[in-house]
Amino acid sequence: MTKVPAEADWDAAPGLLDGAANLELTVAQCDLSYWFSAVAQGTLKGRPDGYSGELSTPDYMREPGPLREALTLELVYRSLDEEAATKVLADYVAMAPDIPELEFFSTQLMDEARHHMIFRNHLLNLGHPAEGLMDWIRQTGAEYKKKVLTPVQEFATQIVRTEGDFVGGVVAFAIIIEGVLAASTELSELKWGVLDPAAGEIARGAAIDEIRHLAVGSSYVRQHLIDHPEDRPHVLDVLRRGRELWGTIEDAEFVMTREQLFQEGMQAHKELLKDYELFPGKRLIDTTPEDRWAIAAQWNDELADARLAYMGIPEAIEFLRASAPRIL
Repeated sequence: MTKVPAEADWDAAPGLLDGAANLELTVAQCDLSYWFSAVAQGTLKGRPDGYSGELSTPDYMREPGPLREALTLELVYRSLDEEAATKVLADYVAMAPDIPELEFFSTQLMDEARHHMIFRNHLLNLGHPAEGLMDWIRQTGAEYKKKVLTPVQEFATQIVRTEGDFVGGVVAFAIIIEGVLAASTELSELKWGVLDPAAGEIARGAAIDEIRHLAVGSSYVRQHLIDHPEDRPHVLDVLRRGRELWGTIEDAEFVMTREQLFQEGMQAHKELLKDYELFPGKRLIDTTPEDRWAIAAQWNDELADARLAYMGIPEAIEFLRASAPRIL
């Protein structure tokens, strides 16, 4: 029987923010063998579509209204995010300096492609038609892609493909891009776990993958700086460029529209949510869009602080906090 490491075990894996902040994993550990045994036969066992086959989407999630619309927008944006991430990671695989990097980033590419599939397919569970689905996703998310996603995608592509900077690319993806999505992934799991258990499990599975991505990315940068301390100014420069990028991106309209729809939609399910806490001492039903925005901001800051300190560049904490995005 395959022994699944705790960080990839569905029941034993920590929450995303805790795991990403504290877990140590390397590219050498997370090779193809690890992925086939720990992920394919561990995290994904019994959940080929991202959630247990025993779960089904509640009927009310297929009824037109604000709750369905809130999850629809989230899945549209996440589908576009993951499609872009998959394409960007092809450059990381092509530029990999050695076999450990080649294998790990090949597995991350596969993870992101799978996330794209499960987010996209859950739209079908909400009753959206299969025919022309991806065209509809692109049309619905066109403004989001233009204002948020395309600048971020171009930033990573510029560093890896145009500048040929692999380490800078790892910094960009693990800290600037994927690191700031962690809070939204964690929040998604907590928000939907009761209202749509299948969506909650989809977010949980994606979070388990993201723990690995963030842990390996930050350990890679940490080791690089130990081996090449002369590259410290360069790594800090990439982080500053990322900070400047996020300072130009207007994500609030997309976040708050979705959260306001969620706010309206969850009111019809007060009985279902009456005892459910978003975090200890705070019931989900008692939160506002602004509350959830604020807790995501706090989670982003705490995760960035922990990973930057681990990488040995704590001086980056202050200037990254200054313009950190909130939730996407």
